[in-house]
Amino acid sequence: MHRRKLFALLLIAGVLVACRGAARAQERRASPHDKTSATIDGSDMTIVYGRPYTRGRKIFGALIRYDEVWCPGADEATYLTTSRPLKVGNLSVPAGSYSLWIQPAEEAWTLIFNKDWNTFHTSYRARSDFGKVPMQKDALPDNVEQLTFTIEPNLPAPGGHIAMSWATTKASVLFTVE
Repeated sequence: MHRRKLFALLLIAGVLVACRGAARAQERRASPHDKTSATIDGSDMTIVYGRPYTRGRKIFGALIRYDEVWCPGADEATYLTTSRPLKVGNLSVPAGSYSLWIQPAEEAWTLIFNKDWNTFHTSYRARSDFGKVPMQKDALPDNVEQLTFTIEPNLPAPGGHIAMSWATTKASVLFTVE
């Protein structure tokens, strides 16, 4: 009986140490993690992502190469969860979770919804793509130091837009709730 109690205490202590270590690892991340949430036309939507900094680097066309698929964020893949189906461009996106990937180009950008949402940001698998939609790309007048996602209503019209801003670029897509 004494050995069982000792084993149980050691097991509990090990779990506590592991949890404390995981919390410290989150504090040491170079790119803090965040989420943005909104309810648009009855759909609860959340984007969870890592937020890297520019740190004086040239981002698009250099750190993030044109014509290559990129996960906008750091560490775990950036993902969107929606409680209701969405129509993004010509793509019908069922309720659920999807990792978000972008293929930037000098002119046209593409947003990729991928069914493999619980993955690492360097583990892109095209075979899991749900669909792709063109993005609106705009130049920003000022530098956005830290990658930022927003989900905002498209007032006064229905639906909204999902936008990613970083460095001097903003890329966005319009959506409606089905």
